[in-house]
Amino acid sequence: MEARELLLGSFRAALSVADPLQVVPRELPKHPRGRTLVVGAGKAAGAMALAVERSWPAEAPLEGVVITRYGHGLPVSRIRVVEAGHPVPDDKGEAAAREILAAARALGPEDLLLALVSGGGSSLLALPVPGIPMADLKALTKALLASGAPIQDMNTVRKHLSAIQGGRLAAATRAQVVSLVISDVTGDDPTHIASGPCAPDPSTFAEAIEVCARYGVEPPASIAGHLARGARGEEAETPKPGDPAFARVENRVIATAHASLDAAAAFVAKHGVAPLILGDSVTGEAREVAKAYGALAREVRGHAQPVGPPAALISGGETTVTVRGKGRGGRCTEFLLSLAVDLAGSKGTWALACDTDGIDGSEDNAGAILTPDALARAAALGLEAKAMLAENDGYGFFSALGDLVVTGPTRTNVNDYRIILVA
Repeated sequence: MEARELLLGSFRAALSVADPLQVVPRELPKHPRGRTLVVGAGKAAGAMALAVERSWPAEAPLEGVVITRYGHGLPVSRIRVVEAGHPVPDDKGEAAAREILAAARALGPEDLLLALVSGGGSSLLALPVPGIPMADLKALTKALLASGAPIQDMNTVRKHLSAIQGGRLAAATRAQVVSLVISDVTGDDPTHIASGPCAPDPSTFAEAIEVCARYGVEPPASIAGHLARGARGEEAETPKPGDPAFARVENRVIATAHASLDAAAAFVAKHGVAPLILGDSVTGEAREVAKAYGALAREVRGHAQPVGPPAALISGGETTVTVRGKGRGGRCTEFLLSLAVDLAGSKGTWALACDTDGIDGSEDNAGAILTPDALARAAALGLEAKAMLAENDGYGFFSALGDLVVTGPTRTNVNDYRIILVA
């Protein structure tokens, strides 16, 4: 199998084990004596809702609302799918989140709240506490996205501004709660996925203030005031571990990055390439992670350590990009462009980096493929890789080469997928 197809095939294998239509049906709870309300938010919410509808008994009551990103909806009949803004929240998400919270509050002890949670839910399930206008939440979200803060830190702030996240959805209902979670964060802790609407929150107002300070983010006045009041004990904290409300709540993580890495490893092994999984929890600046991986690829090629070629270095997780330039791109193309500079055309070394949701940053591509001759082809087009990296223009670089990977919405999200093939 040619290198390009091997890389793409491994990505398809990684996606297949995170497909909601495959993983949701086997994790569904039994229908209750009372009503079943399906709620949810995330890039996978539409596909998860469709999977529930296909598997739920026709005679059993079923209703609900889920929120997904624009362009990610699917045709359903018993559950309503609302499309809203991501990565910056909007009024449609706010209205749907308000409806979800009200419906959850109306449930009784014999009812079931079935929550469908996946990455992207933090901005989609956007219901700011009273006194914080949506315009201010949008401004803060944009600042956090550009700051380089990891998702866990971003969500520490967002949970303390939300009327529904940080465990508040589960705490608001008297029903039994089963939350099916597709993980897009390192560690797979439900408190960090979509800002944990059904999970206890161990973080505090004081930590949210510290995150903003650490990353140089100045919140709008309404948000700064709310956080300050919370730190003084004048605003209610999010529900914490041990809260009695969670005695009737089950969070089930049904798809993870590591399961996808395992599937990709099995795929390349089947085609005669030795896989080496480097972990599903890789964080840090994308361009710096790329340098470390470039050094490892040279060790494989030059010294057959820790494995000899042909080998595939496979990893997941969520790197960050501190935006300093005016280019286009996300963390996957940033990683690959930095790797291209580091490898400097190393013979026989290929790579792919893609976001499993099909969207690298806010662009129309999932990621890209790096070929051994990428720098030479770029130079022939008058492109200088180092200069484009300084401008955070990974999209521009790989678009010019015709090496973007465009999948459209995958309707799942188990974080980034990276593979370096030392052929």
